Amino acid sequence: MPLTPKENSLSLSKFESMLKTNSVYFFDSVEFEEIIHYYIDTGKISLAKKAIKLGLTQHPNSVLMKLLKAELLIFDGELELASNLLKEIQAIEPTNEEVYVQQASIYSKIDDHENAINSLKIALDYTDDEADILSMIGMEYLFLDKFDEARLSFAKCLEVDFDDYSSLYNVIYCFDMQNQHEDAIEYLINYIEKDPYSEVAWHQLGRQYFVIENYRQALRAFDYAVLIDERFVGAYLEKAKTLEKLEKYQEAIENYKATLDLDDPTAFVYLRIGECYENLKKYTLALKNYKNAVHEDPLLDKAWLAIMELKVKNKDYNKALYYINKAIEIDDKNSLYWRKYAEINLKLNKFEESVEAFQNCIALKDCNIEIWVGLSDVLCYLGDYEDALINLLKAQKYFKDFSEIEYRLCSIYFKFNEMAKGEKYLRNALSIDFDYHLMIKELFPEVYNKKEVMDIISEFKNSSL
Repeated sequence: MPLTPKENSLSLSKFESMLKTNSVYFFDSVEFEEIIHYYIDTGKISLAKKAIKLGLTQHPNSVLMKLLKAELLIFDGELELASNLLKEIQAIEPTNEEVYVQQASIYSKIDDHENAINSLKIALDYTDDEADILSMIGMEYLFLDKFDEARLSFAKCLEVDFDDYSSLYNVIYCFDMQNQHEDAIEYLINYIEKDPYSEVAWHQLGRQYFVIENYRQALRAFDYAVLIDERFVGAYLEKAKTLEKLEKYQEAIENYKATLDLDDPTAFVYLRIGECYENLKKYTLALKNYKNAVHEDPLLDKAWLAIMELKVKNKDYNKALYYINKAIEIDDKNSLYWRKYAEINLKLNKFEESVEAFQNCIALKDCNIEIWVGLSDVLCYLGDYEDALINLLKAQKYFKDFSEIEYRLCSIYFKFNEMAKGEKYLRNALSIDFDYHLMIKELFPEVYNKKEVMDIISEFKNSSL
């Protein structure tokens, strides 16, 4: 029979007094068990070990204390000692479920999940708490990526304990991992038929509909979830995201704001509200919420990026540069940020900075053709034609027969008076995309006006008539 809180407190005081005075007091086995459990639950493992040692001195045949000792041996990684102790206990009490649960824990720690499952199945024969053992079996199957078996175990947990929401989440997780969203929907609908007031089930149903882009059904499910539990923050968030997909931005804002009333404000919510206002073209309110987002989380680079985009829309490039720098300070390995940095610096006529940004993009393996072309164009503008040529020849390895590359190569070779190479690349470019030849006139007018160039373009034009 468990001790009352008062009795437990007295036992703890008596035990700790004994340790301080080196006296020896007698405790019955139940007192020791309660003391050991208390120390384990509060993380005072060294005191738990002392209690077990003294407890087994006074009660050497206590199976429960031996099991607690085995548990702490497993915790310390003393798996062989724990295993030997469990074998001793098994010989004494072969129907004690905890023996097999702890053996399973040892197998799991050495990644022998099949044997862990076998041990837990034996425990299942002797337990009064089937749901707990079934849940453990499900987790071992998850370690093996056996999602069907795991799902069946968690589903059995729900048959034993219908309100075990942890198992419900795990069932749906298994469906998710196999992209079986339609099956998940069917399972949840059946579950809801048995418990129509389960806000968790409605919430999970909404998530599944959202994944398959059935936003109207998702919205209906989230509506039920918040109707059942008006303080369900997660359901309000998912409902707001769904309303965004349906382009109902004002309603989405209202649902995001509901979470601010129910819970501590988060940068994520302010960011989403800002994006909704931006979609409504209410830029002042968007900016206000983006600033709230960075106030809540100064390391949220997406919020700094959002502010930057608004400044670019307003052609306030100096402030845009400040905000993109904030994003880069947080994540300097993000090539998108370096692209934006390059674009803004071009607007501010800071060409050397743009070159550095484009080069960083390439160093980060961002091989988009716009990066290579942008870099070569800026280098040409600065008069660094040789570097531009080297850059274009590198780009050509990634982009075979792209007119954007070929026209620029031909222009630089003509500029260097390497006529044969210039003609070769010009003819290739014209055969790929004749109309794009006007870029020569725009970027290299002196090349475009060369007689040799005009003659080749005319030749191609006439041959296509």
